[in-house]
Amino acid sequence: MRYLTNVIGLGLIVVAVSACGAQNPAVEPGSGQGSGNLSTVPPSSSPAPAPGSQSGVPNAPRQEVPEGSTRVPDKQLDASALPADYPREVHTSNGGTILNIRGQEGGCGHATAEAAQQDGTRVTINLTELKGQTGQMCTMDIRFPVISVTLAAPLGERTVVLKQMR
Repeated sequence: MRYLTNVIGLGLIVVAVSACGAQNPAVEPGSGQGSGNLSTVPPSSSPAPAPGSQSGVPNAPRQEVPEGSTRVPDKQLDASALPADYPREVHTSNGGTILNIRGQEGGCGHATAEAAQQDGTRVTINLTELKGQTGQMCTMDIRFPVISVTLAAPLGERTVVLKQMR
């Protein structure tokens, strides 16, 4: 009887291990340049990403600045509160009423931005990275999406102050 219990237990382990090995991996080892590099391959059932977005999600941040945008001059940008390696790229569109800001996010995080303060001389933008769920497996990449913020009035000559919120 003890032998039969061991055989059944071993059979269950073999079935469980086989099921784990049969999954369709999202990463193909060795497909990058050099040894040990990994390259992400989307599953075959995934929809194609929307133009300009980083995933198939319709409201996902864009990777590129919208066409027709105008870069905010450096003299009109105060990014002194940002870490040294954070992007410092801001564009306006829609007559100056929309700021398109290059953010930074990684892994399961998602970059967001909000206009915290708007007055006659400056617009303060708070940049935040919302973290994913704890216990979730996340990639070790850094992305630089473009995040749009709508202003109450056109930017004009006002200074854009960028702050990173933690």
